[in-house]
Amino acid sequence: MAQQGPTPPQTAAGGPPPTQPQPDEVVVVTGTWEPMPLEDLQRSVQSVDVQAAPLLFSSTAQFLQLDPSVDVRQRAPGGDQADLSIRGSAFEQSLVLIDGLRVNDAQTGHHNLDLPIPLDTISRIEVLHGAGSTFYGADALGGAVNFITAPAATSELRLRAGFGNFGYNEQRAVASHATKNFSEQLIGDRSFSTGFIEDRDFRNAAVSSETHFHTALGDTMFLLATSDRPYGANQFYGPFDSWERTKAWFVAWTQDLGKQTAFDFGYRRHTDEFVLLREAPSVYENNHVTDSWQGALRRHDEIGKVTTISYGAEGYRDQIDSNNLGYHGRNRGAVYAAADFRMIKRFSLSVGAREESYNGTKGQFTPSVSAAYWFAPSFKVRGAVSRGFRIPTYTDLYYSDPANAGNPNLRPESAWSYEGGVDWNAGGKIALTATVFHRREHDGIDYVKCGSGFTFDINTGTCIASGVPNDVWHAYNIDSLNFTGFETLLRYRLTQRQEFTVGYTGIHGSQNAAPRVQSQYVFNYPVNNTYVGWQGSVWRGIIARTRLGVTQRYAHDPYALWDFSVAREEGRIRPYLQFTNLTSTTYQEVDGVAMPEFGVIGGVEIAVFGKKR
Repeated sequence: MAQQGPTPPQTAAGGPPPTQPQPDEVVVVTGTWEPMPLEDLQRSVQSVDVQAAPLLFSSTAQFLQLDPSVDVRQRAPGGDQADLSIRGSAFEQSLVLIDGLRVNDAQTGHHNLDLPIPLDTISRIEVLHGAGSTFYGADALGGAVNFITAPAATSELRLRAGFGNFGYNEQRAVASHATKNFSEQLIGDRSFSTGFIEDRDFRNAAVSSETHFHTALGDTMFLLATSDRPYGANQFYGPFDSWERTKAWFVAWTQDLGKQTAFDFGYRRHTDEFVLLREAPSVYENNHVTDSWQGALRRHDEIGKVTTISYGAEGYRDQIDSNNLGYHGRNRGAVYAAADFRMIKRFSLSVGAREESYNGTKGQFTPSVSAAYWFAPSFKVRGAVSRGFRIPTYTDLYYSDPANAGNPNLRPESAWSYEGGVDWNAGGKIALTATVFHRREHDGIDYVKCGSGFTFDINTGTCIASGVPNDVWHAYNIDSLNFTGFETLLRYRLTQRQEFTVGYTGIHGSQNAAPRVQSQYVFNYPVNNTYVGWQGSVWRGIIARTRLGVTQRYAHDPYALWDFSVAREEGRIRPYLQFTNLTSTTYQEVDGVAMPEFGVIGGVEIAVFGKKR
């Protein structure tokens, strides 16, 4: 289950692993300057173990749903396209990382979760709540999600195949080889569906190669990955039978340079082909190609027994070649420094700052301060203040069609995040975390328009009479937005291998908008999001999980989704059965885009050789 504070590690949906490690063995790398034991965290960070029970889950969205402060707004199942929100942030205000390297799309945030790696490549997911630009730079305004891989633990070959309703079928393969100082892992998956309604078919495929080895310098990692996802986009961007195909390529290299210094390099290429009318592609078509490069040099030094200094420099480059957006590119550079003071199990303080600039413009200064105090080994209070920012995407700046208009004069948006919380762990039997948070945004970017008979004046930010029946959506900087909320997560361990969880996040947003001005994205957040879940061992290697979630979005009625999965986790032959939306709830996570009702996937995984679990 999601983990936070001084609590023992758990599996992805709440059940402990077969062998329970000690708390200080759990290390978190997201939202910290250096890897840190879970029990020492000062920020609200949730961690999900993806490999604890992989046969009970079918997508990254299902894992992210275990954090009630994360809202994944899907346009279709299977990972075709989904928007990410943390604590009510807009869909472009959360940063997506793979092993700490950025994969946010410079074209549009709609592609941020278009991950180039197969699901089996991911070892765990860590979610930082609140502004994280001090750590990661632009886009981490609402938070960050880090998809973390891991070296192969053993040599094995696993094959998996399944099928379901709506013409769905899937195949996966994992081949790995591991020795003391070397490991190689090849992973591939693909899935197909004829669609639950017309023009909602999809064909997804992804392949990755991950190499780890150890030398006198330290650890080295190479990750190569690619994905290809064509899909029917009925209603995705309006009342059209559209079609879209995205492809992604990702290269990552991380290199230790001794015990205190590390170097990172990443390259991402993403292509997006969009056809407005699938049966008449010549009417309107967009083709976008985005390239992004990044490099970083990081170092930390220990000063005495309680102080660590971290500092580094980073560089970025992204560019786009598009028949609609044109050809554009920009460079960014950043330096950062931080100091950590820690008296374990008593008090800790972290102070950091980052200066980032792009294309010679005024820099963005993003400081952060966080602290924690232990009243007892099982009870901790914590607090944090941090600033985040986001630079506009190329779509925000330059996109144009009959219904939307970009704005090349957009300013970067920024926000101050404040939070305070408590973590309590009653000997591992019961664990509770609770946090109150507040975010104050300035120059927030949204698409706005006016009602019938009025046109939005981008210079004054008001609606003026025009006689035009339908205004277009304009990209615009909103002066101020405020969001206040509360999040909590309770875990109760029923037995050594069964756990019950309850999570809740409530958010209230406010905006002083001009009369008649309508917002497209800012207020599509859940005001209430809660779930109850259970996972555990049932009988002789049989495991199961269930989750019942209720979501109420702003100005919408609540809806409930109930999922259930069961699988055999031991032996060489491991059947699985996954049910989604058991009650056939009719719902939409993005306005106007219908989601499927009851779904079922069944199949089997075979361990050809290697560990039997």
